[in-house]
Amino acid sequence: MKKTLLWLVLALAVPAMGATGDPVTPMLAELRPVQQQSQAAHLAAELLTHYHYKTMPLDAAMSEKIFDHYLKSIDPQRIYFVQADIDRLAPMRTTLGDAMIKEDLSAPFAIFNLYAQRAAERLAYARSLLKKGFDFRQEETYEVDREKEPWAASETEIRELWRKRVKNDWLRLKLAGQEDKNIVDTLDKRYANALRQLGQIAGRDVFQNFMNAYTMAIEPHTNYMGPTAAKDFEMSMKLSLVGIGALLEQKDEYCIIKELVPGGPAALSGELNVGDRIIRVAQNGNGAMTDIMGWRLDDTVALIRGTADTIVQLDILPADVGPDGKHKVVSLVRKKISLEAQAAKKSVITVAEGNTTRRIGVINLPSFYEDLEARQRGDAEYRSATRDVARLLGELKKEKVDSVLIDLRNDGGGSLQEAVELTGLFVGKGPVVQQRDAHGDVSVLESSGKPGVVWDGPLGVLVNRSSASASEIFAAAIQDYGRGLLIGAPSFGKGTVQTVISLDRVAKSNKQEYGELKMTIAQFFRINGGTTQLRGVKPDIVLPEVIDADTFGESSYDNPLPSLQVKAAAYAPVADLTSLLPELRIRHEARIKRDSDFRFMQEDIAELKRLRDKNQVSLNEIERRKEREAQEARQVLKEARSDAGAGEKGTDQKSAVAKNRARRDDGLQAGERTLADELAAEKAGKSAKDPLLDEAAHILGDEVGLLKSKARFVARIGAESSPAPVQ
Repeated sequence: MKKTLLWLVLALAVPAMGATGDPVTPMLAELRPVQQQSQAAHLAAELLTHYHYKTMPLDAAMSEKIFDHYLKSIDPQRIYFVQADIDRLAPMRTTLGDAMIKEDLSAPFAIFNLYAQRAAERLAYARSLLKKGFDFRQEETYEVDREKEPWAASETEIRELWRKRVKNDWLRLKLAGQEDKNIVDTLDKRYANALRQLGQIAGRDVFQNFMNAYTMAIEPHTNYMGPTAAKDFEMSMKLSLVGIGALLEQKDEYCIIKELVPGGPAALSGELNVGDRIIRVAQNGNGAMTDIMGWRLDDTVALIRGTADTIVQLDILPADVGPDGKHKVVSLVRKKISLEAQAAKKSVITVAEGNTTRRIGVINLPSFYEDLEARQRGDAEYRSATRDVARLLGELKKEKVDSVLIDLRNDGGGSLQEAVELTGLFVGKGPVVQQRDAHGDVSVLESSGKPGVVWDGPLGVLVNRSSASASEIFAAAIQDYGRGLLIGAPSFGKGTVQTVISLDRVAKSNKQEYGELKMTIAQFFRINGGTTQLRGVKPDIVLPEVIDADTFGESSYDNPLPSLQVKAAAYAPVADLTSLLPELRIRHEARIKRDSDFRFMQEDIAELKRLRDKNQVSLNEIERRKEREAQEARQVLKEARSDAGAGEKGTDQKSAVAKNRARRDDGLQAGERTLADELAAEKAGKSAKDPLLDEAAHILGDEVGLLKSKARFVARIGAESSPAPVQ
């Protein structure tokens, strides 16, 4: 996936104010590399140039690729640097690789420091514009996406870009109903917070970003993870961590409790509430309190997490008191917390066609997780996606569902072994995927056949453009075996295999200081010999996709591995569903023409595509208001039709207007809304209708009916052709 650091999005600086009130460029600390980072870069270079699936020398040509990737990660929209800056940095273009081998990281840090300086300068100018205001009667436009545009040729040109950028921010807030004074305050605070976040960027962030520019210059799915990122990756695979069981977020200078995990120490204490602010943290119940006001969120989280069964003390400013309100100290014992929100979940959808009702069991799988460490040490209760899905399938069988749908939308993958074993729950023991190493040797990975086929009934797999890697292995195998219907949009197209290498282990270091490499070591292939690389997995029945395939997915990268072909593995399909597809598609097309929710979704997708292609918005207030009013009128109509039958027509219209008001563009960015508004929006999003899921369930309901009709037909023909019994 395309990655940029959080600070690249948030790096909107606000200047300090001089004695005269004029904006001046703030002074940011110059960041420098440390010895461990230089050593880690050298170690990574040695591994990548010798053991990567696509070995590439770290020469001048590779340095140029790293340079371009690094600039793109720092300034993706080309709104900070000007052409003169790029010319100034040009001598570094061909020397980055040689410098890494020599353990010299001065160049990438110098590039970042120049970026930070430019960010502060640009936004000092942006800050000055807030005092002047804007004339929204002019006819001019703002370009939304500048990724493919040339660097600004001069300071005059880039200032004009920033003038339009700030003017658009102002206009969005104005259209949302804010007064000019509130708009100035909002933007001023926005830039102030962004400057604080810019100042919080540490050398480890710069190093990780540069290393990923190197790794992804080889191919898109090799990554470097610093020690903190490596721990987070491990927790996401284990689906557990040791902590207090609270989801935290940063708002201004405060660390706020956003959610309490049921059954966790924070929730069980009864002393903490959503919205409480954590001011200070102490260890072991008797340590000195550390003030965390203004800290980075990841540093705060690291301080609160720790070893199981140890004590952490929190100095809390309750949600219902002001900044000067009374504090309280809460002591909690850290425990192992299961990340259930990221685990597989089940639900049942009832679909009706005429007088017939079908029950479709849905299993949503966010990732192919596995606690490998627990498995290797023989823990009988280790956590894995396959184990959780097997349990959920057993529960769905007891609920007497007619078919099962595995929802892999937005599942970016995970454990290759889990993809193999999950397939076994539906096909039993047998080949699942083929793997080709850097030497061209091909091996076949088979499911173990344990615990055997858990579900042998009708099956569907729902995918979209964000379904990648392990998701594609599973979906492709189900399709090749003829075991189930593949529904949705063509998947991501990632057909490569990665392994995680600890640089600390390579360096024989007992400390966690060098980080890890997630390195591509092989390509995988379908058991029919085909590949998902670049192509993805193509559904049997295609549904609309919001994501633009030209800008997201394997084919959108500039350096993906090519798609190849290998011999088919020795496998036997368990069924052939192709004869059902024509009738299923006819019923699908007829149904979506009658479905207003589905039709509106298609219109929304078309509108998004139109806006992407247009790539600019008007900065004229009258024109923008007309556009906004037209969009809102259409949204109200959509809501009213969606709620048709819920009450009187007037009531439906009133309800639709209220819903639209709650969803309209308020001009605010993430972190600027109240916590209550954020939680309400998240709740509304979770409860929103899902036309794609509903239609996939209807398709499986159709399949169940066709299979039963076919079975009755075969049984009748068999009975009619049987010889008469001897009397």
